[in-house]
Amino acid sequence: MAGYVTTVPKNASGPKLHKSTITHTTEPRLVRVLLITIALLFLGFLLILPLVSIFAEAFRKGVEVYMAALVETDAAAAIRLTLTVAAIAVPANLIFGIAAAWAITKFRFKGKNVLITLIDLPYAVSPVIAGLIYVLLFGAHGWFGPWLAAHDIKVIFALPGIVLATIFVTFPFVARELIPLMQAQGTQEEEAAVTLGAKGWRIFWRVTLPNIKWGLLYGVILCNARAMGEFGAVSVVSGHIRGSTNTVPLHIQIVYNEYNFAGAFAMASLLVLLAVVTLVVKSIVEWKFQDRHSREKE
Repeated sequence: MAGYVTTVPKNASGPKLHKSTITHTTEPRLVRVLLITIALLFLGFLLILPLVSIFAEAFRKGVEVYMAALVETDAAAAIRLTLTVAAIAVPANLIFGIAAAWAITKFRFKGKNVLITLIDLPYAVSPVIAGLIYVLLFGAHGWFGPWLAAHDIKVIFALPGIVLATIFVTFPFVARELIPLMQAQGTQEEEAAVTLGAKGWRIFWRVTLPNIKWGLLYGVILCNARAMGEFGAVSVVSGHIRGSTNTVPLHIQIVYNEYNFAGAFAMASLLVLLAVVTLVVKSIVEWKFQDRHSREKE
């Protein structure tokens, strides 16, 4: 049957084998080469070529222009704001993800399926819609707008609104990495710890956390990457105030529309570098997790 791999053990009945196992596929070599070539061309055209063009455009006018674009006042403010938003959103989602995964996998309660559905909601809702929801709630003419204005509290077109929008679009990442992992591990180790007299926090720090640390780190990496690169929801609630409420993606759009291509591609290269670092760390975490899982099976 095409696409399947067949293995024959050494002690199987039949002709004598010279190796412990024989592995073969039914696809001809030409088919395999063709499939690999198509995949590489697809990745090269849609991924590698655009990334190379970003750096080529960023450094077209020289390193001095590139560095000047990164330290320019509005660009530096955008970088600081992006880092600040990520520094708030990621820990918030970390706490929520652990709490949600713990509740879903360790306890039985009514509404568990509803909670799981709500965790998946940002995957189904457009980020722009998420931003509009917060405008409806906290905008000048929103449900809480008059009360916020009376108490001189700014949410929309300010840091709180950007943080809320970013948290909304990123909160599934940690929880969704931990839930299947903790379900697969079961509750046997926690139950054994309880029988030995351990309490809640001690069980979490000594039993649960060591078992989920690589999955937790993986979720945090993905959450951080999405938080720094989010555009749609943040665009709605930010107000595009230069030097104040523009994150890096919003700043890229503004300077690009002003035909400042050097500045736009310089900032874009910053996000590309972030993506590359994220992929490297992600690969290391995956390797560590798979290596640990293999040792446990042995």
